[in-house]
Amino acid sequence: MAPAVSGFKLNENGIPDFEELPLGKTNPTYSAWGLYGDKDELGTLNRLTNERVAAAAQSEIKTGHRISLNWPLNAQSEKSFFARKLFHQELIRKDPRVVNDDIWTFNSQVSTQWDGLRHFAYQKERLFYNGVTMDDIHGVDAEGKKTTVNGIHAWTEQGIVGRGILVDYHSWRLSQPPETLTPYNSFKSDSIPLSSLQACLAAQGTSIKFGDILFIRSGFTASHATLSASTLSSLQSIIPPSFGGIERSIPLLRWLWSNFSAVAGDQPSLESWPTPKDSPFTLHEVLLSGWGCPIGELFDLEKLAEHCKKAGRWSFFVTSEPCNVPGGVASPPNAVAIF
Repeated sequence: MAPAVSGFKLNENGIPDFEELPLGKTNPTYSAWGLYGDKDELGTLNRLTNERVAAAAQSEIKTGHRISLNWPLNAQSEKSFFARKLFHQELIRKDPRVVNDDIWTFNSQVSTQWDGLRHFAYQKERLFYNGVTMDDIHGVDAEGKKTTVNGIHAWTEQGIVGRGILVDYHSWRLSQPPETLTPYNSFKSDSIPLSSLQACLAAQGTSIKFGDILFIRSGFTASHATLSASTLSSLQSIIPPSFGGIERSIPLLRWLWSNFSAVAGDQPSLESWPTPKDSPFTLHEVLLSGWGCPIGELFDLEKLAEHCKKAGRWSFFVTSEPCNVPGGVASPPNAVAIF
């Protein structure tokens, strides 16, 4: 576990400025280990205080209109990216009674998911959030039971609940003169610049409040729906696959750290993928293992974007209840946006 840290100042939002990171000077790059204690498993979800959640509910819930953000569990029905186990349902008749049961088996990241704190470590240091090791995760406790440290169950007690904002980058991009934009393809390792995310928010008239849950519509699921089965199969056979996503940059890290409690997108990897070999960090390392920040992937943002445009507002109340799996690595989000 990470040792307690001290000697840093907290800003008006109750966090150190980005320039203070890492808090422990021998800790991995940009990490915030020890900010909430050496055994904390909530990370940036600590920003979702009761006061912020209550204020979000009061300001954002006006009509009661509700939109699911969950792609079907069997959306990748024939083959999957990263060769993850597909969703399978076994439907069981309980004859002679007129009763049915079913059994589900699937990889927790084969459809819409929150990546938890057991998923992706700092690769060079081989350490997860707050200094947890692979042996800590795969070991047993004093009673011989499997450990649950950094498991996704820690997020289920209060859920991931608060004010959400949508950056509808896909719609914004389609409205811009092509010559003013950098190339972007959902199935190439293209990056979405921070400047474009901020320009999109400005065009939408969407303000950021500290502790917001950020959703980025890159256009992946919209593009996915247009591909033929053969084209999709060919793309899924590529190892490693290539995906567009948000850029890896220090300004983008500073922006995320300074504003959000969780970040999600419609892409399979959130950040552009794969990471170039000369990149000094990945967003997965810093967000998950450095800050304890949930990363959401493959969120279905199509109906959300449609309603936001119709309503003329891109902020909403969001409630997400990950599955209560002690020691879980990832989970379907069971997420709903409420207007």
